[in-house]
Amino acid sequence: MLWTQRHAVGVLGLGIIGSRVAAVLRAKGFRVYVWNRSPKPEPNFLGSPAEVAGAARTIQVFVSDEAALDATIKLLTPGIGRGHTVLLHPTVDPATVRRAASAIQATGAAVLEAPFTGSRIAAENAQLVYYIGGDTETLDRARPILEASSKSIVELGGLGDAAVFKIATNLITASTVQALGEAVALVRAAGLDPSLLPSALAQNAARSGAVDLKLPAILANDFPPHFSLRNMAKDMRLAEALASGADLPLLRAVRAGLDAGVADGWGEEDFSVLARRLAPKTDPKPAASEDSASA
Repeated sequence: MLWTQRHAVGVLGLGIIGSRVAAVLRAKGFRVYVWNRSPKPEPNFLGSPAEVAGAARTIQVFVSDEAALDATIKLLTPGIGRGHTVLLHPTVDPATVRRAASAIQATGAAVLEAPFTGSRIAAENAQLVYYIGGDTETLDRARPILEASSKSIVELGGLGDAAVFKIATNLITASTVQALGEAVALVRAAGLDPSLLPSALAQNAARSGAVDLKLPAILANDFPPHFSLRNMAKDMRLAEALASGADLPLLRAVRAGLDAGVADGWGEEDFSVLARRLAPKTDPKPAASEDSASA
């Protein structure tokens, strides 16, 4: 019998990423048990996190924010103990990671911090990148499960440390989208065709994965959610809190744009909708709502 066939995995949180990770794990032969705060028609859907822990020794947690993580861990801890490993995937502040980890470790279970980069397409294609905070022994046990949904695993220190790097990289990504929106607006203001901008960027040092993924949506003014504006705004609030008074003017500007977009009712659209505020006024296409977890 293959290792995957005899190993059960629990997935808590079935938003944009969690649902796709669960599907990838099933496709690769894992037995997968799932839970979500609002019930979903998923195979092996169980009634609580503690029930999932009764069926699986490794638990992946894909919820969206601090409050959801605290609530989920409170429901999970009665069902876990020695022999369980809990993988924490939300992008939250380091103190929240350490608080959740402490509650998990008090039961005798092991815990690993593993926020990820990559959105819907990456999750569907097992191309996430996990940022790891925690000890090597726990990572070694969890590695086959993490490898099943990822292209890379990056070790970044102790519990809570990976959160800082994840929030920092999200600042770069959000800033890139702001810059793309302004570049499109600049080209349009000069009376030129912004659809030529991808050609101009193709061999330019400014080209990046974020540019390739987000520029087409900005040009089309169509923002189906890969990582929601609401979640990116949350991450930039975390970034501002982590800055501890450092003068970060770009962060302030990006956060203001994100918060304004949420106030405009765009929170469930992809965060690249940030660029809409710079575009000529048109009737935006409505985005289908789907819970999202991380960029």
